[in-house]
Amino acid sequence: MTLYLTPAQFVATPVGREDGSVARLAAGMLWYAAYDVVEGERRWTVPVAQVAALGERAATLHARFTAPRTAWTVGARTLRFDQPQVVGILNVTPDSFSDGGKHPGDADGAAAAGVDMAAHGAALIDVGGESTRPGATAVWEGDEIARVVPVIDRLAGAGTLVSVDTRKAAVMEAALAAGAGIVNDVSALLWDDRVLDVVAKACCPVVLMHSPDPKTGGHAKGGYRDVVGEVFAWLEARVDMVASAGVDRSRIAVDPGIGFGKTLADNLALVNALAAFHGLGCPVMLGASRKRMIGALSNEAPVAERLGGSLALAMKGMEAGVQLLRVHDVAETVQAVRVWRGLRDRALVG
Repeated sequence: MTLYLTPAQFVATPVGREDGSVARLAAGMLWYAAYDVVEGERRWTVPVAQVAALGERAATLHARFTAPRTAWTVGARTLRFDQPQVVGILNVTPDSFSDGGKHPGDADGAAAAGVDMAAHGAALIDVGGESTRPGATAVWEGDEIARVVPVIDRLAGAGTLVSVDTRKAAVMEAALAAGAGIVNDVSALLWDDRVLDVVAKACCPVVLMHSPDPKTGGHAKGGYRDVVGEVFAWLEARVDMVASAGVDRSRIAVDPGIGFGKTLADNLALVNALAAFHGLGCPVMLGASRKRMIGALSNEAPVAERLGGSLALAMKGMEAGVQLLRVHDVAETVQAVRVWRGLRDRALVG
């Protein structure tokens, strides 16, 4: 029974409150007054001022919740985590669930789409050459390299900050050499035995995503008793392992893996408890854009008609302090972030 915490009782501003009665979440724009505590079957709430009384584990988590997240410097670019950032999804695949087939064999067109996302406010463009939707066919690494490298080369040449969405060491090496600065791995560096060494040697930031079966694609249902606690524990172990292998903890972000081996109820529970994942001490990525859960909650709306649901999930992420919002609809999400930021700025001054 591993204890974990979720920040609760968020407040508009710390101004006028007694010292120590509220805490700042990850040195960002949110303040909260309590923790919901879970330990096995026990659930209760404690004020932040009393969390130390719960013991060493709770004190460690509290320190992680409140610590600033170090910005990622990648070449001449810096990715900050003191406010939400939009990550644009750029798939150069024929079969991705949402935007597959838009740029088949067209590196110039794909790169232009990525530059357009950056112009609309995306802080990072995430380029992927293999679909990870349920039932997708595995792609030979040579084909994946041929898809992503020309696009990454063009984007990096245009001054855009780029990540590569891949599970394969050879693809990571080729993408990093072409100008990508960040690795986003849906298998949390478990699918390929060489990837951990590649990331450690490159000293590049990495996003570790949870999936219940990363060696086979990650879509087998997990059968969770407490999906939040189990995903948290799994990611905590992965962060520890990756850090022990030589990757600086400040260069690791986490993603709870919405839609990967989870039921609708599991996904809803994870989204409702997103703030808990700040207890890992890492930036948090939310990748829920256009996903199946939106259709399940909106009369089976097709992928192309899930903008409203995607924005609702992005707003929920912002309210939980998520630093990275991985989305298809960049312009609309950036607008939502700017409005949310304006509201937060006004609230903080009272």
